[in-house]
Formats: sequence, C-alpha cells, structure tokens
Amino acid sequence: MSFLASRLSRIKPSPTLAVAAKAKALKAAGKDILDLGLGEPDFDTPDFIKDAAAAAMKAGQTKYTVVDGTPELKKAIVAKFKRENGIDYTPEQISVGNGGKQVLFNALLATCNPGDEVVIPAPYWVSYPDMVQFAEGTPVIVQCSQESGFKITAAQLDKAITPKTKWVILNSPSNPTGAAYTEAEMKALTDVLMMHPHVYLMTDDIYEHLVYDGFKFVTPVGVEPQLFDRTLTVNGVSKAYSMTGWRIGYAGGPKVLIDAMRLLQSQSTSNPSSISQAAATAALNGDAGFLNEWRKAYTRRRDLIVSGLNKVPGLSCPKPEGAFYVYPSCAGMIGMETTDGKVISSDEDFVTYLLESEGVSSVHGSAFGLSPHFRISYATSDAVLEDACARIARACGNLRKRAAA
Repeated sequence: MSFLASRLSRIKPSPTLAVAAKAKALKAAGKDILDLGLGEPDFDTPDFIKDAAAAAMKAGQTKYTVVDGTPELKKAIVAKFKRENGIDYTPEQISVGNGGKQVLFNALLATCNPGDEVVIPAPYWVSYPDMVQFAEGTPVIVQCSQESGFKITAAQLDKAITPKTKWVILNSPSNPTGAAYTEAEMKALTDVLMMHPHVYLMTDDIYEHLVYDGFKFVTPVGVEPQLFDRTLTVNGVSKAYSMTGWRIGYAGGPKVLIDAMRLLQSQSTSNPSSISQAAATAALNGDAGFLNEWRKAYTRRRDLIVSGLNKVPGLSCPKPEGAFYVYPSCAGMIGMETTDGKVISSDEDFVTYLLESEGVSSVHGSAFGLSPHFRISYATSDAVLEDACARIARACGNLRKRAAA
C-alpha cells in the first residue's frame, strides 16, 4: 500500500515556481542569471499600505478573524466592485482567501464532481488544469493561437461546451500572454454563455489595473449583468498593489457558492493573516494614483522587450494589451542545433538553452498549454531587459541549421 494519496497523481509541481527555484539556485551558486521567469512586480508595496499594516499590529489586530474576511475588508471589496466594475455584491457574497490561488482552488473543489468539465482557453495560467484535476473534474483545453491574439472566440467556446460543462475559466488580461478581451469580444463570449444556462463562469481579473495604451478593461458581469448569479469574479491585491507576499485574494459570487467556499476554508487554512487583511483594506480604500507611474514604466518595458525580441531572426513577439508578460513564438528556433550538437526540439529545450548558455531564465510555453512559445516577465528594470535582449539575440545567433542526415 502506498503511503501517499492517489489524488496527488492528478497534479504536478508548478512549472513557474520550479523555474524560479532553479534560477535562484544558480544565482546562489554564483552564476550571472537574469530571472525573467516569475510573475511578480518589482515595485515595492506602497508605503500607505505598509503603514496600515504597522498600525494594525500596534492596535493589537493580531488575532483570528472571520474565516473568509473581516467585515472591514469585505466592505472595501464590495465598494471596489461597485466603484470600478459596476457590480453590486453584498458582504455575504464575498470570499477572502490566502491569495487568489486559494480562492480559485476553493471554488473548484467545492463544485466539481467526477466527470464535470471545465473549459480552459490555452495559453492558460499553469495552475488551472491541475486544480480542476485535483477536484476530480476534467479540463477541456481550447487552443488559442497567436493569430487569434491568444483569445478564445465565441465559436470555439460554443463548440467546447457540452452537457457536462460545469465551468468556463477566463483570465483577462492573461497570464502568460498579456492578451485582454475588448468589450465586443467579451460580449460575444457572454452571449454564448447566455445560451447555456447550466454553465458557470470563473473570471480571473487579477491583472485588471495593468492595461496599456488606453485599453478599457471589462469584466464579464459588467458586460452581461444577467450572468451575475452564474459568475465568480476573482481578484486580489497581489499584482496591482505589488503585494504578492501578503497573500490576499478575493471574489464575489453567488451566496450558495461563497458559503461552500467558506466551509471548505474553515477546515483548511481558516482566516488569512489579520495584518494582511488590514493592509488590503487600506489598499482598496486608498488612492491608487501610484498606478499611473507604474503603468508608464510597464508600457516602456513592454515596448522595449517586444522591440528587442522582434529584431531576433526566428522569434516573433506580439505586443500584449496588459499584465507584464510577453509570449513570443520560438518556432524559428525549433530544429536548430547548438554548437555542441544538441538539437532544439521543443520550447522547453529552447528555454533550457537560454538559461545554460546565456543565463536568461524564462518559462517554456508547453507549461501554459501552447507551443512553441516562451514566457518572459518584464516586471524588472530597463537595464535588465536590455541585457536580456542582447543575451537572447546572441544565443539565437549561435544556433545553426541542423546538418542534413
């Protein structure tokens, strides 16, 4: 009899965290590594948020709280959804977890039965399929090519839905591509969902505030209010407020689902950190003007990396609408050979080659469900990105066409 539970066979380690761990290990060993693998803002958490955390500690707010969020934080979340998205939730329709990942995990574990299908457009955030499989559901992956802007179409969505479909997961702006749905594109998708009343929608809006060039962010319920009772709108403070380590995510949704998620959380982690909740309350209630400067920096960095990569023969990098990732194609590198005779046969081979030859750490596209691509995070300095472009160009220039057999 195996000591470990069989359910563990349904999941695998996060590829992005594995890449980050490898990059850190190489750095610790003295290697010159440019780590462009982890999706984390390089800006510090704004001071007014840190001050709120310090004040909460000083005031003795260091005890257990309500399982799924303090009344103060839920009130701030309700106000945020109304102010920014035009959605009217009550505090009873709000769930707060230890990061957006736990909120998504709770929802899937609370609702999926064996055989239930979950439609996931690819490229996808690496954790979606594993969460579905752990919950005994079946991921239904829909390939969304670079030519389609890495976005699922209404026709693709309609074709993917079956009587077994429980959820559709949308992520806009997207990790890993930065692609975001326009209002018209989102309306086309919500029109399809209106034709399938048995299907629920999970929308991951964590990159909501990181959009560029005047792009207008939309969330599905804001576009189609009739989906209110069938949608879990997930968000958090990690990306927009650079609070990844504070671990606060939240969602608004049907009360029956929120109650189920609370029950599950009560027997797993219980409440998120009381101090982090106080900080998140300050973040959501505070002045987000700092984001204007952050967006300017991200826009400049995005344009720098897109321009640099598109100058490299064999690479093709579209310009994303949001988030802080690019997802270039490395199709032109597949089949090439290194100077020591190794053949680049996949995007995983390619990113391994970049890391070993030039010290550039990125994530292979197969981890996100669409090859041959690779993901680079541009949440780092201009100097690092310029260096990375030069190293990638040099690495690609050193590859040669494979000799005929």
